[in-house]
Amino acid sequence: MNHEDLVKIAQTEQENAAQYEHSIHVCVAASCLSSHADEVKAALEKEVQARGLEGHCKVKGVGCMGLCAAGPLASADKTTKMYQMLTAMDAGAILDNVIDNKPVPAAISLDPTMPFFTEQKKIVLENSGDIDPERIEDYVAVGGYEALFKCLTSMTPLQVIEQVTKSGLRGRGGAGFPTGLKWTTVSKARAKKIKYVICNADEGDPGAFMDRSVLESDPHRVLEGMAIAAYAVGATKGYIYCRAEYPLAVKRLKMAIRAAEHLGVMGNDIGETQFSFRVEVRLGAGAFVCGEETALIRSVEGNRGQPRPRPPFPAQEGLWDEPTLINNVETFANIAPIVNRGGDWFASMGTEKSKGTKVFALAGRVTNTGIVEVPMGMTLRNIVFKLGGGIPEGRKYKAAQTGGPSGGCVPEQHLDMPVDYESLASVGSIMGSGGMIVMDDTSCMVDVAKYFMDFCMSESCGKCVPCRVGTAQMNDLLAKIVEGEATMQDLELLKKLADCVKFTSLCGLGQTAPNPVFSTLRYFLDEYEEHINNKNCKSGVCMQNKTAEVGA
Repeated sequence: MNHEDLVKIAQTEQENAAQYEHSIHVCVAASCLSSHADEVKAALEKEVQARGLEGHCKVKGVGCMGLCAAGPLASADKTTKMYQMLTAMDAGAILDNVIDNKPVPAAISLDPTMPFFTEQKKIVLENSGDIDPERIEDYVAVGGYEALFKCLTSMTPLQVIEQVTKSGLRGRGGAGFPTGLKWTTVSKARAKKIKYVICNADEGDPGAFMDRSVLESDPHRVLEGMAIAAYAVGATKGYIYCRAEYPLAVKRLKMAIRAAEHLGVMGNDIGETQFSFRVEVRLGAGAFVCGEETALIRSVEGNRGQPRPRPPFPAQEGLWDEPTLINNVETFANIAPIVNRGGDWFASMGTEKSKGTKVFALAGRVTNTGIVEVPMGMTLRNIVFKLGGGIPEGRKYKAAQTGGPSGGCVPEQHLDMPVDYESLASVGSIMGSGGMIVMDDTSCMVDVAKYFMDFCMSESCGKCVPCRVGTAQMNDLLAKIVEGEATMQDLELLKKLADCVKFTSLCGLGQTAPNPVFSTLRYFLDEYEEHINNKNCKSGVCMQNKTAEVGA
């Protein structure tokens, strides 16, 4: 396989697609499949065949279209027409609309010009909803693997790293470490035998499903980013560490790897050069701590997933004590566009210190739950109320939890802040991998803090005392507050414990576990005091039994 062969495949696919007058895309990502999107697709194919339209209308399964709240979703003729909440019985109405432009029932009509779609800026998700994730030819037809061949034929590894550095891309896994700096460190490290590239797909935050969506919708984009990274740092072997709870993502990843090897864009002597790179999928057992890179490495090695002290960092001594580059799914998915369009292009978007775009999973009490990709620096208000469609049932916005269990709650007074790494840190939260759980006035913030503390306590690997014991003690104190049995001394002890756990834990799980407590104490201290002093939860979430006893 050389570049000329790649171009021929792309041209053939484009010519085949041009033969059809109409195209209908049906979302076959996990969220829509859970609502029987496969039946919708089969019904559309059957209806096309029954009407003798096989040569005029193409039905294709594609990746996530984003608006999960309205699934199953479909689009037609390059998203000029969109449909929502479909069943197999809607196939005839959709074809009537596509072929004869007859109106569709209002219940399944979806406006493609709504802000949810028009206000996004898609880089990572640019192919989602457009290509068939199970066909490598579809990916090649939209320019797939062009960036890899560009690197292999006209760029040195140093030039690739220079473009990534120039882009200002920061790791999208949560910490926001400069990607170019990490690549530079690994490229300079000396290997005993070989270097490794690992894709961290261990997405464990409650309410987060960004990486799952990308892997299900555009797996080759991630593989291409990994191959470019391997070329840049001198690695020859890669692993994708994915949660076993993502069966569809794992299935499509394995299909993509086999197809890439068959086509010759993975394996030995890629592009008729001396560069070789192979990728394997490793399944995680669902341990949240394995999102931490040293724990992840131990798990890939076949050991119990526990973090280790650093230094040495994985860039010097990682997998099997060899230099190892670890980035997450979204980071790798940004690489091919940066190579194709240049680091300056990517750096032109976003804010001064947070470049490019960010994928968020909107969840919780928001109308348009789903996946969105927006420029860094868009305000939280625009994300929640413009793209997200606001709070359902006319309720009032209370807070948004960003960064998962390691993040914090952003209250109403900060709705107009730009969402980037620095702004979120300034209000006591973090970007994290991109989970965003919206809460309304029916949420009790003490109960929210307890929920996330219980999660962190359960997910602690137990290796270090501050995290193992500290999170359990904090959870007990929060339980006393929630149950109306705490005193103000308990609240002071909670604050001291939170500081202790933050500054003395071994890894990021323990160090950030108190963040929800810190942020809720900072912005919702009155709710803590009301629980303690008045034995009352104004949201009506806590102490139901005690309230019933008092009423009796």
